[in-house]
Amino acid sequence: MANPEFDIIVYGATGYTGRLVAEYLNNHYAGRDDAPKWAMAGRNKAKLEDVRTLIGAPDDTPLVVADADSREAMEAMCKRTRVVVSTVGPYQLYGDELVAACVKTGTDYADLCGEPAWMAEKIAEHQEDATKSGARICFSSGFDSIPFDLGVMMAQKAAKERFGQPAKRIRGRVRAMQGTFSGGTAASLGATMKAAAKNPKVFGVLRDPFALTPGFEGPDQPSGMVPTHEKDLGKWAAPFVMAPINTKNVHRTNFLLGHPYGEDFQYDEMVLTSPGEAGKAAANAALEMMKNPFGAKPPQPGEGPTAEERENGFYDIIFVAEGPTGENLHYAVKGKYDPGYGSTSRMLAETGIALLSSDAEGGIGTPGSFLGEALVDRLREHAELTFEVERHGT
Repeated sequence: MANPEFDIIVYGATGYTGRLVAEYLNNHYAGRDDAPKWAMAGRNKAKLEDVRTLIGAPDDTPLVVADADSREAMEAMCKRTRVVVSTVGPYQLYGDELVAACVKTGTDYADLCGEPAWMAEKIAEHQEDATKSGARICFSSGFDSIPFDLGVMMAQKAAKERFGQPAKRIRGRVRAMQGTFSGGTAASLGATMKAAAKNPKVFGVLRDPFALTPGFEGPDQPSGMVPTHEKDLGKWAAPFVMAPINTKNVHRTNFLLGHPYGEDFQYDEMVLTSPGEAGKAAANAALEMMKNPFGAKPPQPGEGPTAEERENGFYDIIFVAEGPTGENLHYAVKGKYDPGYGSTSRMLAETGIALLSSDAEGGIGTPGSFLGEALVDRLREHAELTFEVERHGT
C-alpha cells in the first residue's frame, strides 16, 4: 500500500475496550518520536467526538466513520491505514466484512477474537488470498491469547537452552488473577453457543485442540477438564474457561512456524486453587462454574470496571516445561492491570504497532507466529508485562 494516511486505525473506539485502546495510544505515545499516526473509527461520528473529548485526545485527532456491515465502507477505511485494530465483537457477527476488506487491500489487522469456529472459517476462507495480498490477519491479540501464546514460546526457548531440546509437554497454570472478563468475551461465548445450537459442527471445532491447524492432527492432549492435584506445585488445578481458545492458538503458532515445539507437543491450561481439601473443593466448584462461567448476569459489551478496578487488577501465569529426564523448568508471565480490559487494551495496541515493523509474510496467523519475541520486547517495554524464567529445573 502506497503511503496510507494512518499507521493505525482503532475500529470500535466508541465501545468500552476500543476507548481504552484509543486512550492508551493517546496517553502513552503523546509527544514521543515513535508515536504512530492513528485515528479512531466507528459508526457514529457524534459518539466518536464524545470519546475523543472523554480521553483528552487533541481536537484534531482524526475520526473515521465506517459501518461494519458495509464492505465498501470497510475497504475505504482499510485503504487509509497500514493496520486496523478491531474491538468490534462478537466477530462472528460483525467481523466478516472488515477481515475481507483487510485481506483484499493488503491491510494488517489485529483483534481480540476468542471465537475458534469463526477463526477456523476465516482461515479456510482467506488464508490463500491474505498470503497473496500480504495482509497479516492476527486474531486473539489480547488476554485471549497473548500471555499464553508468547508464554509457551518463551518457555520453549528456555527449555531448549536448558535441556537442549523443546519440552514435549508444557502445563499452563493461572496462579493468580484479579479482574473481570470483558463483556465482549461473554458475548462471544454466547454467540458461539447459539451458532453451535444451529450447526453441531461448531461443537467439533470447540472440542478439537487442532481445529486451527488444517491438515495437521497432533497427539492426544490432556483435557484440562478434570480437577487434578498437581504434586509438584502443591496445589489443586481446576478447568480454565479460556483454555479452549488459548490452547488452539498455541498449537497454531507451533504449526505455522514449522513445529519448533515438535509434532508430538502436548499443552493444556488450568487454574491453580490451593492445597488440601479446600483446594479440591474449590477445583470442583470451578468445574461446575464452567457450565455457566459468567453467572446469572454476564458483563455486557460496552460495560466494564472502574479505572481503579482496572488499575488494581493483575494476573500471574506459570508454564511448567517438562524436561526429558523428569526435571521441570518454570517460566512465568505476569501482567499489571485487569486482564480483560486494562491489560488487553495495551496488548492489542502494541500488537498493532509491532505489525508496523514486522517483515512476516501475509496470511492468517497469531501474535506468536507473526511477531514472536519482537512483541515480547514491546510488551515488556510498554505494557508492563514480565516474561522470565523462575526456575531452571529440579
